[in-house]
Amino acid sequence: MIKIHKLTYNPFSENMYILSDETNECAIIDPGCYAPEEREHLKNYIVQNGLKPVKLWNTHCHLDHVFGNYFVAQEWGLELGANELDLPTLHHMPIAANMYGINGYQQSPEPSYFINEGDKLTFGNSEVEVLFTPGHAPGHVVFYSINEKFVINGDVLFQGSFGRYDLPGGDLEVLKKTITEKMFKLPEDMVVYTGHGPETTIGAEKMTNPILSY
Repeated sequence: MIKIHKLTYNPFSENMYILSDETNECAIIDPGCYAPEEREHLKNYIVQNGLKPVKLWNTHCHLDHVFGNYFVAQEWGLELGANELDLPTLHHMPIAANMYGINGYQQSPEPSYFINEGDKLTFGNSEVEVLFTPGHAPGHVVFYSINEKFVINGDVLFQGSFGRYDLPGGDLEVLKKTITEKMFKLPEDMVVYTGHGPETTIGAEKMTNPILSY
């Protein structure tokens, strides 16, 4: 069984996730740890829980989701997996950091492999599947498990809201199609772990999400 642990970091209050199972191997998704104390907090959580990080994945490569890529890759010797269409986003992040007045941004490593729809990614005894979910970012993906009823959804859906589409590479029509034709096809009792804010469910968002009125 997969255990999901959320840590909220950086000035954007971004949710990163650690997925682990009975082997204590874990996957780190969207590490947002920016400040030294945040990185130390993440390291302490890993050590205190006896976890062994074996995978590093990004749902997408906006600044708040990649702050900790360099640290995690260096600390645990991990290769990065992300979607190829988000490479321009990743390469733009040093400029974005300057625009936001953020000092000390450590440039993320390049992905060593690309993550695509239909992929089955593993850690320990566990497996998650991938959906390609553009609209908020051109190379956005989500990680889900039908059996364990969860989706790590980055910035596609939020509780009662949805991801921005006014950033470079964003597109409202694409995002709406992603949500209505992909996310809303997932089981209604699936828990949605969001990139910002609290969890929700597919069923709740199908009933009330404002994307339906666009």
